[in-house]
Amino acid sequence: MTRTPAPAPEHTPDRQRSRRDVLRWQAGYGTFGVPQAAAPIAFALIALPITGTAESGAALVLAMTAAQIVGAVPMSRLGRRFDGVRYLRVLIAVRTAALAAVTALAAAQAPFALLVLAVVAAGAVNGAAYGYQRLLLNHLVEPRDLPRALGVAATLNEITFALAPVLASLLGAVSPVWAMAAVTVLGVGPLVLMPAVPEAHDLRVDEPARARRRIPRQAYVWLLCAAAGGGVVASVEVGAVSFALAFGLGPAWSFLFALVLCVGSVTGGVVVSVRNRMPRPWSVVTYLAATTAASALVLLGGHLATALAGAAVIGFFLPVLGTFYSLALDRLAPPDRRAELFALLRTATSLGVIVASGLLALLGLRATLAGTLVLLVCALGVTVAHTLLDAGRQPTLDEASVP
Repeated sequence: MTRTPAPAPEHTPDRQRSRRDVLRWQAGYGTFGVPQAAAPIAFALIALPITGTAESGAALVLAMTAAQIVGAVPMSRLGRRFDGVRYLRVLIAVRTAALAAVTALAAAQAPFALLVLAVVAAGAVNGAAYGYQRLLLNHLVEPRDLPRALGVAATLNEITFALAPVLASLLGAVSPVWAMAAVTVLGVGPLVLMPAVPEAHDLRVDEPARARRRIPRQAYVWLLCAAAGGGVVASVEVGAVSFALAFGLGPAWSFLFALVLCVGSVTGGVVVSVRNRMPRPWSVVTYLAATTAASALVLLGGHLATALAGAAVIGFFLPVLGTFYSLALDRLAPPDRRAELFALLRTATSLGVIVASGLLALLGLRATLAGTLVLLVCALGVTVAHTLLDAGRQPTLDEASVP
């Protein structure tokens, strides 16, 4: 990849900035994913009494995810005209209002179509909100400390995706509406936790569209990898019940696969935080190859322990690769399109989830594992070719070492 200067915020963060601001950002990031993590269970529970089938919850998840994909770029571009922190808070407020509407509509047993409209509104702002939240981290930490901060964020995100469904299930056993209300309240986290960022006013961009710089082609390599990785992870998470049944276990044992994946991800996030280094592209090739091998192990392994081992390896490299993609896109993105590119990163992962979910619904578990494996092999091949081509031209992204 062509050498690009490290991302330097328009105002370098004050070295004396209180750690409390960074901790508030981390806490806000951890709660940001609660609605998306709990949605499969929470939506299924509120849809069941209205439609008579829990599968309708999957339709709500699909509607919210599709809206996120469609709205990510336009909502991100709209925010260029405003203060970054305030715009993020507006986006979270819109999402909260939409989820509150879902809760109220579910309590009133409103028509299912109204629930769809409400979750679409929540999803439309979600991608852009993620993009701006990630962008604001650049103004809270030194560039050399970004790998550590992102590693901690990845760990918190995995904990959220492990605990939020459990919370939704427990509260849903009492009342589906209360489960949805709790998800809504926890999703407010970024709105109240995001610290003031004095430099955020510099995020406004008033350039005409024709003057904006293009996104480098290299960025699409990492977006493809993010989509492939999202699909492989989703094949394990979404297919957890199918895995349990395939190995002769009851549906209640489906948590085992998601739990192993989560433990691996948390471990990987801790490793990223401790190392605080950005891996070289050839190291990323190795990580992708290991993830591909683990995915093949899950597909071909005929024993429960083999499948769980593959899931653990996939989970371990999830935050390692995710942190690299975020840092690589940070370096590649034009300053006026950085939030947009972060939103696209989230969108790419969502596309992988949609691919895995669609394959599972239409063709079953083995076809899903095979399809997502093929996608990952393609991403690995593109990454190898890209790295080989750039190796003969210019130095690649350097490791960001800690002095």
